[in-house]
This record gives sequence, structure tokens and C-alpha cells, in this order.
Amino acid sequence: MADKLMIVMVNTDPSNASELGAPFFQATVAAAMEYDVEIVMTGRAGELAKKGVAENLFVQEGSSKSVYDFMKDAHEAGVVMKVCTPTLDLWGNDLIPEIEETVGGAYVISEAMDDDTVTFTY
Repeated sequence: MADKLMIVMVNTDPSNASELGAPFFQATVAAAMEYDVEIVMTGRAGELAKKGVAENLFVQEGSSKSVYDFMKDAHEAGVVMKVCTPTLDLWGNDLIPEIEETVGGAYVISEAMDDDTVTFTY
């Protein structure tokens, strides 16, 4: 049985905030279940790693909990957050403090192919 969950956020569009809660919530739950969990943000979803973006997005209209709050909850639960290098070219390198590492495509592929890793994509 795999002991690591890698969540790759590549198709999730920050302009549709209702899509953003599930990946962070599921990552938080998996970390609470003591799995090794990481979220890799790339493409359009990589914009969430930029300071000032997720703080202004809300999964549900009228909610006081921002997407950034979901991200902080995940990080506090032990989820490691990473961003792909090309994302920096698109959105800049003024990143939220929860981003622990910048990785490339080879990293994502090697982790996804590892027998000990289950990969979800959003």
C-alpha cells in the first residue's frame, strides 16, 4: 500500500474558486491520517502560490474562510506545498511562506511513477 499522496493542481482554475477547496481539504485529511502528503501547483493553479491571490478567493460566497485559510490548514496539518518552476515565469516569485520548494517536471513524473505514491490531479 502506498504511503504518500501527491496532489497535482494543474487544471484547477483560480477564477473558479468553488473548485479550490477539495484539493486542500483532502490533503489536510490525508495528513491527519498520517500519510506523507504534498501538493504541487503548476499551470494556472500555480497562481495560488503567489502572495495576495488565495487570500482574496473564497470557495463559497459569503464564507469568511478564504482559500488561503484552507492552504494554511493543510500546511499546519503537515502537507508540503511545492510549485513548479515554469509557474514562476508566469506568476512571479513573490510566494506565500507555505511554499517549501520549487520543483520541475522531472520531479513530478518521478514521484508520480513511484510505487509508494498515489497521485491525484485537480
